[in-house]
Amino acid sequence: MSNRNRRIAKEIADIQSDTTSKITANLVGNGEDLTHLKGSFKGPGGTPYEGGTYVIDIRIPNDYPFKPPIMRFDTRIWHPNVSSQTVGFLRVSVTERKRLTQLQGAICLDTLSAAWSPVLTIKSALISLQSLLSTPEPKDPQDAEVAGMLIRNPKEFDRVAQEWAVKHAGAPKRERGEGSGGSAVETKKQQERRSKAEEEAERVAKYIPLSPVRKIRRLITLGTAATIKT
Repeated sequence: MSNRNRRIAKEIADIQSDTTSKITANLVGNGEDLTHLKGSFKGPGGTPYEGGTYVIDIRIPNDYPFKPPIMRFDTRIWHPNVSSQTVGFLRVSVTERKRLTQLQGAICLDTLSAAWSPVLTIKSALISLQSLLSTPEPKDPQDAEVAGMLIRNPKEFDRVAQEWAVKHAGAPKRERGEGSGGSAVETKKQQERRSKAEEEAERVAKYIPLSPVRKIRRLITLGTAATIKT
């Protein structure tokens, strides 16, 4: 067994033995191919995705861990950093249909590109994706339409995202009007999201080593005063 395959097998065993993170990763097919996995995680609480289960397709490149795993959402999701493109109702050519199919579920996340490091793992990448559901980045979107809705009309974004969570991810359906009710409720929701973002930043930090610059950014985000030793 190659060094890469030994590492992948070890990472899968680590994920399967970890009952705290609620992250899953399993080999596809008969289990002989260690380069194709399906991962999953639950939608974070306090978000439109709460209660849903999101399946991630994972492809391991030949030069892993020096190159990041290739991940995309199998489960459709309304999120600015994940492509919502679908070919279900489009009259397009076979070539264009193939291109759009590949685009659907594509993810914009620095951990899976420029910020990848060999010290990161499949589990840390999945946790980063789960955290992304709590802290969307509409100013750096994968899907401009979704990002525009989040910026211009957050309440409508929440409604559509929750509808998709129910339809595609098996999230429980909420009562009509739940989460609405005026500016006071909106303020409370913003506070809950900010608190959730802080919790996610702390949780992700347990799995992903931070560079000094990212440490400073996280401390500023959490409003924490600290001294970093050089």
